[in-house]
Amino acid sequence: MGLELVIFIAAILFGIFLYWRESNGNGAYRFLNKMMNSKELQMSADNPKGFVYKQAFLPRLIFVVAIVMIAALVVEFLTPLAVFSSYNGISAFSSFAVGTLIGTYVASFVIKTTEVVEEKSDSLGDIVEGAVEKGKDFIEDLKTKDTKVVEEAKEEIKNDPEPEVDQKSARDRLKDKGLM
Repeated sequence: MGLELVIFIAAILFGIFLYWRESNGNGAYRFLNKMMNSKELQMSADNPKGFVYKQAFLPRLIFVVAIVMIAALVVEFLTPLAVFSSYNGISAFSSFAVGTLIGTYVASFVIKTTEVVEEKSDSLGDIVEGAVEKGKDFIEDLKTKDTKVVEEAKEEIKNDPEPEVDQKSARDRLKDKGLM
């Protein structure tokens, strides 16, 4: 279990590295695209798409599993380690594939978030400054409204006539109506 966790974390870091590397340049993908496709079907020069960079889930999954499968086959036949003959080897293989895939999505999230923050950094300062100014205005309004409300209440108290003391009781009013 401990080794699988280490493999999984290493795979996430590998996925982040793979995505970051392809976000900076996609020369290998462009070369493979030129070899496989005719001139009409080749990708344009300004297209940033790579093996995992800006790809949908399925092409990304196929690429990651293919790379991990090739690495596992190399380990299987060139070293004494038996990757595919035991449960632990297959488990490590699948952990590495899933971890790499998760790492590519983590890197995608981080890169997109960084781009959004860089775009909005100027306007973010203006937004915060505007919010602070609105808060100050609101506090000033509360202070002035409080004093106005207190003064208005004092005026109303002074202007209110005293309640009449000579009113009949509820019992007397019911007797007058003939209900008692």
